[in-house]
Amino acid sequence: MNWKFLAERVLAGGGITRAEALSLLASPLEELLAVLDAAFTVRRRYFGLGVSLHVIRNAKSGLCNEDCAYCSQAAKSTVPVSTYAMQSVDDIIQGAREARALKALRYCIVTSGRAPLEQELGTVCEAARRIKQEMPMQLCASLGLVSADQARRLKRSGIDRFNHNLETSERYYPKICTTHHYLDRVETTRVVKAAGLELCSGGLMGMGETLEDRVDLAFALREAGADSIPVNFLDPRPGTALEGRPRLSAADALRILAMFRLVNPERELRIAGGREACLGPLQALALYPANSIFTNGYLTTPGQGYAADMAMIAAAGFHVTDTTHA
Repeated sequence: MNWKFLAERVLAGGGITRAEALSLLASPLEELLAVLDAAFTVRRRYFGLGVSLHVIRNAKSGLCNEDCAYCSQAAKSTVPVSTYAMQSVDDIIQGAREARALKALRYCIVTSGRAPLEQELGTVCEAARRIKQEMPMQLCASLGLVSADQARRLKRSGIDRFNHNLETSERYYPKICTTHHYLDRVETTRVVKAAGLELCSGGLMGMGETLEDRVDLAFALREAGADSIPVNFLDPRPGTALEGRPRLSAADALRILAMFRLVNPERELRIAGGREACLGPLQALALYPANSIFTNGYLTTPGQGYAADMAMIAAAGFHVTDTTHA
């Protein structure tokens, strides 16, 4: 396939078909650089060479009754993660100050569990109000399943974006979680958009899903109107249900990112959890399709660190930006 021609068609508004997306994921290794060049052609049009930084605050860890097979905080997991109840408003605000010092564009407040308790929601809303009064920072919340009223309250408090990943295709979802349904997640994405919040929604690759499942997810996120798409790569943790899964190869991870870019050309695409483990020394190539990264670690695992991220971005010829668009 002529990948450059496909990129030009995407930029002209023609889009990419499911069959073409599947062909990209199955493309031979000798075409990988051509695939990345096509993705970069689209990325550069909308985002230039900018990379936006996002910092996560794990405001409540563990204590979850859900059985998501990939998660170290799941009820059935035996991974020895830190477990603590909801942090205070002051703790969350201090985390925002630290993120701001790292030049983060967005600060993401994350809690474990199926859905937020009333007290937890109140804490996040109060922290958001005070953060917005103190500093010009974009705020994201990831609190599980939320109702329409809860989404509106978050919007009024100053939260700009809500994260709720679809994770995988509707077909494969029952293989990774049985305590709630895929359509529950879809409903949360709907109420988030209806409340006027930006939607951050992505997935986790490498859980045993097929290439077709990955394509289905990319198109489902386009249909949901996801403004930001974090792509995670499974780093199997001993003690989780997926501990025996092999890691994706760096080439497969790069193909996935390129496919997501061509299916969702104007959307923020973020390299998220597992990038260090799966991409290894090829991490910088992921910046060709993606325009955003999490820095300074993830929920329960550390990343390569802020200094290493900054060095990687600069060495590859990209730069940190304070906006999601060029």
